[in-house]
Amino acid sequence: MPQPILIAKPTRITSAGNKPKLIDEYIGRVNSATTATSVAHMRSPSGWQEPGQTPEFEEFTVVLKGMVRVEYNGGSLDVRAGQAVITPKGEWIRYSTPEPEGAEYIAVCLPAFSMDTVHRDE
Repeated sequence: MPQPILIAKPTRITSAGNKPKLIDEYIGRVNSATTATSVAHMRSPSGWQEPGQTPEFEEFTVVLKGMVRVEYNGGSLDVRAGQAVITPKGEWIRYSTPEPEGAEYIAVCLPAFSMDTVHRDE
């Protein structure tokens, strides 16, 4: 019978974007060899922005501190601490943290995040 699996610590992942961002993957392809889902704790500085992307996964983001801006075809959303956003797979999006305090958030991807399926802009 399967047993619970303890994740003793995350793996620090290198981030994309114009400034360094801390990504600690707890569950996912790198830290736990999990392909179904990834769960990561993100800490990004003020002024951080990543390239746009058209991922093959849904992303669920829960903002713990600060604000995460989510640009999409047709507009943008400012997601603040205590709020969450769901971004659908197959749609263009871009994340950024433009406010002075940056942001801290949890990102969950279904299926798990992969460099092969994120499809970042050139």
